[in-house]
Amino acid sequence: MDDTRLKLMEAIARKRLVTAQYNGQTLTLAPHLLFERRGDLFISALNLNKSWRSDEEPRLGHFKLGGLASIELSEEEFDPLPGFEAAPPREEDTPLLAV
Repeated sequence: MDDTRLKLMEAIARKRLVTAQYNGQTLTLAPHLLFERRGDLFISALNLNKSWRSDEEPRLGHFKLGGLASIELSEEEFDPLPGFEAAPPREEDTPLLAV
């Protein structure tokens, strides 16, 4: 297993925030779900850097593990989003690990 996957699995299991580089930006993520889609690994995570409109509920984004770099596991815990269900985004996706 590669370091990225191990760190994200630990973050999900321990409900810890991670920081990562994604498309040239530094993100702080609260990873909720690790899943597989067509042989590629993804996480569903709340992006804490995203600005939400006041009338918009925060929701999980989906990030391809291959696009994440410089992942650092934080000691800071997070609470899963209210109403989170450990179901993958698409029917053909395979869930692997969830909070």
